[in-house]
Amino acid sequence: MKYPGIFSALFGVCLQLISTTITAAEHDDLPYLLSLYENLHRNPEISFQEEKTAQRLAAEFADAGFNVTSKVGGYGVVAILKNGNGPTVMLRTDMDALPVKEQTGKPYASSATTVDEKGNTVPVMHACGHDIHMTTAVGTARWLSAHRDQWQGTVMIIAQPAEERGAGSRAMLADGLFTRFPRPDYNLALHVAADLPAGTVAYTRGYAMANVDSVDILVKGIGGHGAYPHLAKDPVVLAARIISDLQTLVSRELSPLDPGVITVGSIHGGTKRNVIPDSVKLELTVRSYSDEVRKQLLDGITRIANAEARSYGLPDNLLPEITYSDYYTPAVYNTPELTDQMLPVLRKALGKNAVLEVLPVMGGEDFARYGRQEPLIPSHMFKLGSVAPDIVEQAKTSGSSLPSLHSAFFAPEPKQSIRTGIKAMTAMVSALLPVPDRDRK
Repeated sequence: MKYPGIFSALFGVCLQLISTTITAAEHDDLPYLLSLYENLHRNPEISFQEEKTAQRLAAEFADAGFNVTSKVGGYGVVAILKNGNGPTVMLRTDMDALPVKEQTGKPYASSATTVDEKGNTVPVMHACGHDIHMTTAVGTARWLSAHRDQWQGTVMIIAQPAEERGAGSRAMLADGLFTRFPRPDYNLALHVAADLPAGTVAYTRGYAMANVDSVDILVKGIGGHGAYPHLAKDPVVLAARIISDLQTLVSRELSPLDPGVITVGSIHGGTKRNVIPDSVKLELTVRSYSDEVRKQLLDGITRIANAEARSYGLPDNLLPEITYSDYYTPAVYNTPELTDQMLPVLRKALGKNAVLEVLPVMGGEDFARYGRQEPLIPSHMFKLGSVAPDIVEQAKTSGSSLPSLHSAFFAPEPKQSIRTGIKAMTAMVSALLPVPDRDRK
C-alpha cells in the first residue's frame, strides 16, 4: 500500500518546537480532565445510542474554541480549529461503550443499563477504553487551542459513534465527512492497550490490525427421525464437515507468510436429540490483513460450503445460504513513512524507553476507513499503555493474565494514561503543523 509523497522539510523545523511546554504532567487541566473521565465512565452509551456523550463532547470542543458540527453520520461530532494556513490534521476518538456489566469495583464504576436494538435490557460499560480516548481528545483540543502561537494550519477532531459495530466511520464518511469539512492531510488516533504500562506508547509499522468480516452460513438438509438417518440428509454432519474443511483455507491454501483466521464461534441447530433438523446455522469471524488474502478466504468459504453440500448429495436448492455482514471493517494500515517520522517526536515528548514497538494483532478498528479514501491519506494509530505499572509487574512476576479489553474487570489507570495520551498526541500534531512565521507582517 503506497501513499502520495506529501511529507516535507517542515517536519524537521516542527520537531524543534516540541519542548517541555508540551507536558501534561503539570497540566493545569488534569484535575478537570480526570473529572470528565469519571463522568464519561459512569455514563456510558452503546453503539448508535451515544446522544448524551456526543452532546458533552460537542460542548467541550466548543468551550475550547473549536467550530463544532453535531449529528454527522448519526451522533458523530466534528470539531474544527483553523489557525492560519497549513496542513489539516485529523484526530479521531470513538464514543461507544459495550453491553458488559462492570466488575472493577471502582468508585466511579458504571451501573448503567439500556435497551439494545433487539429490545433486551443490557448493562453498559466502557470496557474498551473509549472514555480514555475521549478525555485525551478533549485535553488535546484544550492544549492546542491555548497554544495557537506554536502551530498553524487546521486541526479537525472527530468523535465517532459505533466503533464497536464497525459502522461509525462509514456513516460519517457517507454523511460527507471529507466533503463538508476539510479533507485531512494526516489522520491520527490512539487506542488503549490492556497489556502495556501507563506512561508508555507503542507503534506498529504497516498493518497493525486486521480486516474483520462476519459471515453467516445456513447449512440446509432434510430433516427426519434420529433412528432413521438414511431417510434424511443430516445438516449437523454436513456442518461439521464444513467447519473442518474451512480450517484448511488457512493451513493449506494461504502462504505461511500471510496471516489469516477463520473462527466458527457459534453453532445452532436442532431441538431434540432424536430429531434430525432441517438446518444448522454457523456464525463466523474472518480475519486477514491484505485485501488479496481477504478475498481468498471469503471466496474459499463459499467454495467449500457449496462443494461439501454437493458432495453430500444435496440439490442446488438446498445449497448453503452464505451471508456476508455489511459491518466489514478494513485493516488498520499505519503509513510507514508517517510512523517513522513520528518516532523521534514521541521519544522526545515521552522519553526513549517509553516508546515501544509491538507486533500487529488480529483485532479490528474502523479507524482504517479514513485512510483508505482515495487519494489515500497517511494515517497512524498508536497504542496507549493504560495499566498501572506495578500491576503489570505483579502479573509478570506471578505469571497471571491481565484483564483484556472488553473484560468486565478492565480498569485503566486514568491519570497517567490521560497525561501520556495528551503529551503524545499534542507532540504529534505540533510536529505535523508548521511553526507560525512570526516575522510575517
